[in-house]
Formats: sequence, structure tokens, C-alpha cells
Amino acid sequence: MVVTMKPIQAFSDKLKIDIRYILTDIDDTLTCRGRLPAVVFDAMERLKSAGRSIVPITGRPAGWCDHMARMWPIDGVVGENGAFYFRYDDNRKKMDRQYWKSPTERERDRARLEKIKHVILKTVPGCRISADQSFREADLAIDYCEDVAPLPDSEIEKIVTCFTSAGAQAMVSSIHVNGWFGDYNKLAMARRMFEDLFGLNIENIKDRVLFVGDSPNDAPMFAFFTHSVGVANIRRFTGRLDHGPTWITRAEGGFGFAEMVDVLLS
Repeated sequence: MVVTMKPIQAFSDKLKIDIRYILTDIDDTLTCRGRLPAVVFDAMERLKSAGRSIVPITGRPAGWCDHMARMWPIDGVVGENGAFYFRYDDNRKKMDRQYWKSPTERERDRARLEKIKHVILKTVPGCRISADQSFREADLAIDYCEDVAPLPDSEIEKIVTCFTSAGAQAMVSSIHVNGWFGDYNKLAMARRMFEDLFGLNIENIKDRVLFVGDSPNDAPMFAFFTHSVGVANIRRFTGRLDHGPTWITRAEGGFGFAEMVDVLLS
């Protein structure tokens, strides 16, 4: 579809006041060329100081999300494309982990994903299992450009087909194709997290939420939230987005996120 995006500098003063919650993807949204720029941590600290809540919504694994929830200036994190959310309670010094599926269901799903893994590696020789797979609890991540030579769209689609033909869901991020069994996604778990942690129905407050992303697996979030931002590198996916963001930054990745925060807090 054709995606028309307005420059983030057009964000109105009223919206700057109204936005209280910032949900953000991580890879190529907070990072840039695989690294997390210092300006991103500074931007998150400034958001917290301004009384805004920050929740990363990512496809990254449980092991990474545990670290983020403990160490980053955030209010919680949704990981593995909605398989769970983690929140570290500073007062109790305790991690709260909430999963979409039970341990038994996740164990059963891992056995099914193991079979799909072998099919994918045989069908698409240029891909490989993501380097962070050992830290995952609910999904299978196939690397198509993070630590391997970038694959063409036709090969990426073959990976997606391997998942979907086996009855699994599949989403394409800027670096991986993630597959899992279950009727959840980033938005579904974000909705649950808002109810649990903030006592809010996200449907009723979505005008106060800003989502930031960069790739096709963010499309459901772009579609749901009235106020959504794509960092500049989202342009590489404009022909493959079911729904695009409302605004776009000039800079890419984490530098674009920091640019957005500069505008929001100006």
C-alpha cells in the first residue's frame, strides 16, 4: 500500500501535552546499525523525568527483556512479539513475569517449532537460527540479515510460508522472521499489560499513547494507535506495510527516536 507520513515536526502542541505513554520497538527503532546510541538512554531518562511512561514492545527474547526490565529507565517490556510482559518492581525488588501461555503449552510449542526449524533451514539455505534463540521461551527467530548476508524478499517470503503452512504465525521484523503458535501479538499483550499495570483499557486511552516502530511487524500497532511514528529507515518497507505510521522522523533508528523525544518534550 501507499503510505503517506507527516514529518514529526508537525506534531501539535496539544498532542505534546496529551501523550503520556510511549510504546516503542527496539531493533532499528532504538538501535542504529545494531548499536544503542547514548542519545536513546538520555531520551528515555528525559521522558521519565517529564512523567511519561515508556514500554518497549519487541520481538527480542525473554533473556534480553529480563535485563531491560531491570536495567533500563522503563515501566515494563513486552517481548517475543507478545508472548509475555516483564516488569521490575523497584520497591519489592522483584520481577513480575506474565505469559500468554502456560509453561506446559510453551514446552509443547517449542517441540513443534523445532520441526519447523529444520524445514526452514533446508528450504532457505542462506538463513540461520538467530544468535539470541537460546534466550527465547516462546518463539523461533530466523535471521535473514542480522548476522547473515541479507536475503532477498523472495527468500524471506519462503521463511514466512514455512511457518504459516505449519499453522504458526509469522512476522517479519527488520532483522528476523519470528514464528510462534498462539493468537497473540504485540498489541494483544500491550492491551493486557495496560490493564494489569495501569488499570487502564487501552481502547479508551489510545489518544494518549504514542507508538514508535520501523518494520512490517509493527503494522498492527501503527493501525491501532492514532499517534504513531516511524523512524526514517521505515521507508525501506513502504511497499510491504499493511498499515504505516502517521509521522516520520528525519533521522534513522535511535537517532530518530531521540529526534521524536526532542519534539514531544519541546
